[in-house]
Amino acid sequence: MSDSKNNPAPEAPNSYLLAFKDDDFLTRRETRGIRLQLEMLKPDMQQTAMGVERTVVVFGSARFRSHDDATAQLAQARTGGDAEEIAKAEQGVRNAHHYEQARAFGRMVAEGCKDLPAKDQLIVCTGGGPGIMEAANRGASEGGGRSVGLSIELPFEEKPNPYVSPDLSFRFHYFAIRKMHFVMRAQALVAFPGGFGTFDELFEVLTLIQTTKAQRVPVYLVGVDYWSRVWNPQVLVEQGTISKTDLDLFVTTDDLSAVWAGIRSFNGLG
Repeated sequence: MSDSKNNPAPEAPNSYLLAFKDDDFLTRRETRGIRLQLEMLKPDMQQTAMGVERTVVVFGSARFRSHDDATAQLAQARTGGDAEEIAKAEQGVRNAHHYEQARAFGRMVAEGCKDLPAKDQLIVCTGGGPGIMEAANRGASEGGGRSVGLSIELPFEEKPNPYVSPDLSFRFHYFAIRKMHFVMRAQALVAFPGGFGTFDELFEVLTLIQTTKAQRVPVYLVGVDYWSRVWNPQVLVEQGTISKTDLDLFVTTDDLSAVWAGIRSFNGLG
């Protein structure tokens, strides 16, 4: 005979509870479509209410630190004396250049748009996390502008960086809906060096533009040395997996001023 104290019967569902107040019901597998729709609607409606219709999306690694933070980490590693930690921290100092570039670019966008009419303004939009995302949001804040953060629930990214505008900070469960929001308002995309996540976002955007599922917008890869080493799109042309004209979908550069000039020109901002 089973012991009812050790094997309690499951609680009966609260059938009388209003469906939209029933968390157990809303998180069932069968109601996933509703959750997807809600994740689409909430950020869209809020951004519309806040007058955000045109964004410059910035992608890049979540692992890069500011120069000050990276230098402090290197000093700490040298004090500890662990060779592996020192080498890792030295790489962190080298990578800090990308953080500072993204920070400068975010500031460039904010300062370049602050005197424009509201309908013409471009707002920095990132994934809301640390690293390059933090840097671009930080630069926008330093430049006196607002910025959007589209955060994702991940074990190692628990909260948005502190530079996202509080009323434009959103959290997603579904990667697919988050990536749709990146594209919906984008008037340009700028990818700094990054890992799997950056490649995922970048290649999805390029695919959507290539297949005309999304409007053609400027796409810039910042960091010639990095991008030239991690992938060679010319090989795809040689193998016949993309067309030669697909190479025109993006520009690889180190010149932030040229990036911003190109975005301004594309958007008719002079």
